[in-house]
Amino acid sequence: MRFVLSFVALLPFFAASARAQSQAVSPQPAPASTEVFNSPGIDAGDYVYLSGQGPRRLDGSTPEKFSDQVRQSRENAKKVIQAARLTMDHLVYLQVYLPDMDHYAELNAVFAEYFPKDPPARGILGVARLPEGSVQITGVAVRDLKGKRPIAPPNFKANKAYSYGMLTHDRLFVSTVLGSDPSTQTVPQEPAKQVDLALDGMTAVVEAAGLKMSNMVFVNPYVTREVPMRVMNEHYARRFEFGNTPARATIEASSLPEGAHIAYTGVAVRELGQRRAVRPKNMPPSPTASPCVFAGDTLFCSAKSGFIPGPNGGIYTASTADQTRQTMRNLLDNLEEADMTFDQVVSATVYLDDLSELPAFEKVYRKYFGVMTPAQTVVQQIASVDRKSDEEGHYPTLEQASLIAVRSKSRH
Repeated sequence: MRFVLSFVALLPFFAASARAQSQAVSPQPAPASTEVFNSPGIDAGDYVYLSGQGPRRLDGSTPEKFSDQVRQSRENAKKVIQAARLTMDHLVYLQVYLPDMDHYAELNAVFAEYFPKDPPARGILGVARLPEGSVQITGVAVRDLKGKRPIAPPNFKANKAYSYGMLTHDRLFVSTVLGSDPSTQTVPQEPAKQVDLALDGMTAVVEAAGLKMSNMVFVNPYVTREVPMRVMNEHYARRFEFGNTPARATIEASSLPEGAHIAYTGVAVRELGQRRAVRPKNMPPSPTASPCVFAGDTLFCSAKSGFIPGPNGGIYTASTADQTRQTMRNLLDNLEEADMTFDQVVSATVYLDDLSELPAFEKVYRKYFGVMTPAQTVVQQIASVDRKSDEEGHYPTLEQASLIAVRSKSRH
């Protein structure tokens, strides 16, 4: 099985890709082919989006030690960045997926080694399985370093492994903010207090950048089963204007750093005039998530599943392939409302109930794209669920995906 982060099957760097408004980047040449491939990275002009990078070497082997796997994943990401004619200084956000959160301290040590000054903002999610190895890294790099600077609230303890926030000329990338006391790292017992602490932390980062929560365009709530979704949603909704909330991908986590059970990471736009929420007509206003939100020419879309919308909505199939068909339909509704198409999607994050069903997902998913798919990251975030239906014939979610699309012109 060929996974998205393998460097054995990378594509050449096409000067003009099949995508209408962006181009693929790849760190090494490969024979030309008409087969559809996942792009190691997508150059969307102002930003470069990386696919998930694992620890596989060019010869197909994987380092044994966790620290060496982190270094190899970082080197793989570096090659994609360099193929886009950028350096690691251009990285503004990294997302790290870990099946074993006991490696968190070791991860931080390696990151501090590689980023001695102004490290990028960073998200962390504990997952059940990865396509390969013990770590997967994805990220975003900015082309213009003007305006780039780290953000740190005054009461947050300094960390050499990541910046709490990273500003660019037009955006703020917010690191994972945990539901714990920022000065003591203690986690309260009450789920509601954990949620408020995480939201307070995200607010502190946003305000330290001179922005407000209304500037947020996308948020990832990461939640373990210790925090009821109802509690999280109630407290989250209080921080935003009804019907004008950020796009959101709420992900159930296997674990989070430092024993936390709730965390937030996300993106804000610096100019409110560049922010615009998008909602298809078949979606009622929501207190917790807008379907998509523009940050200038970039569209951040909420995660979608195979849920059929409407008064009798729900998921009515236990097949990953069939759920994926509905997911793509739901995603297309969002894109069309924004007057965009799948050709303009530059990055996708996919969450599967069972990672072994990646081929079934991709068989459907790839039909919506041209020769090359967007930058793509795939994980299995929690243990597989029991695929039985409830009394009304509703089945559990087996896959979901969130997208980023860009309507700006290609950089030549």
